[in-house]
Amino acid sequence: MNKRTANYLKTGALSLFFVGIIASCKHDDNEFSFNGLDDSYTIERFKVLNIPTNISGSFTWSINDSIISNNSELEFISAKADAFPLTLKIGHNGEEKVYHSKIVVTKETGTLSKYIAKVLDFRPAVGQFMNEIPEYVQGNTAADMLQKASASLVGSNSTMLSLGGFGGYVVFGFDHTIPNLNGRDFKILGNAFFGNASNDPRSGSCEPGIIMVAYDRNKNGKPDDNEWYEIAGSEYFKNTTTKDYSITYFKPNENKVPVPGNDGWQTDIEYIKWQDNLGNTGFKTKNTFHAQSYYPLWFSDVSYGFTGTRLKDNFYDQSGTGTYWVGKSYDFGYADNAPNTDEASNIDISWAVDRNGRYVKLPGIDFVRVHTGINQEAGWLGEVSTEVAGAYDLHYKK
Repeated sequence: MNKRTANYLKTGALSLFFVGIIASCKHDDNEFSFNGLDDSYTIERFKVLNIPTNISGSFTWSINDSIISNNSELEFISAKADAFPLTLKIGHNGEEKVYHSKIVVTKETGTLSKYIAKVLDFRPAVGQFMNEIPEYVQGNTAADMLQKASASLVGSNSTMLSLGGFGGYVVFGFDHTIPNLNGRDFKILGNAFFGNASNDPRSGSCEPGIIMVAYDRNKNGKPDDNEWYEIAGSEYFKNTTTKDYSITYFKPNENKVPVPGNDGWQTDIEYIKWQDNLGNTGFKTKNTFHAQSYYPLWFSDVSYGFTGTRLKDNFYDQSGTGTYWVGKSYDFGYADNAPNTDEASNIDISWAVDRNGRYVKLPGIDFVRVHTGINQEAGWLGEVSTEVAGAYDLHYKK
């Protein structure tokens, strides 16, 4: 190789080296391609404002001196109309850049309701109030019963809906996003009460139901499977709580000869067979207080089942003679678990967790799902069954 050729190669290599450095610098600059915030953003109350950055780094979103998010995309919602000064600090490659804007929250143009606006699904388990609350009329279809469930729960004059034994559920939604603010955000109504003769002051008729919540992130007007999160109540992380518990109920032969029990109220102690995924099996007892079928008569299947979180049995025979059964209220996070006037019937969206039990930060929720969380027979009281009698947004004010 001659000297001139070697110089050409050396020069070419150096050129490629500097081009690489320049390209690398341009690449670093491209990584921070944020164009800044708009001068202001306008959004109605109870709607979520999304402000993406589409870059990497560390983020601090704040209003006045309060940090409201550390995510790259801000999800902001407010229950009041006001102007909020917004500051964004972005840390990138050891430097910090600061941006200022404001969020103007206006009152909604339409009329909102703080109560349930729609019932999307109703699938109860077997139970002594089945076909009564709501009432089944011969020929009713699943669509008819869903309409009756809607009539029970929608609006301010809601009435009670029974979900039956373990797994029975109802899904409902609101006409706006309930915001996830400081403190508890929404209330679920039931028919729980504390008994005057209960030894435990927070015991009586408490039939806790598991609560799931969903934020309609893709705005398609329905709760998708990947949008559901469970409210982690006081029992969620305890080893007495069973995750992914499954139960199957078998349609009874209503014309078979009943097997009465030793107690006068036990009409048929081998009425509806059930089995679970833990190897347990048993029967739901028919009692003298309810003579109708305990199996949903609009279901044509010979069996059906549910899967979900199951709580430890909470009813016990305080009398010791079977005359006075008492259901203990759990501390927080469940439906029909405490009187409607009690703080324990209020729910904090911040308690929501994903499938792995990790807390998630939701801007708010649009949908709620409640299922009976106990699989227990409480003597003459019958099966433990969650009742839902309505729900409402704790933040909404006209």
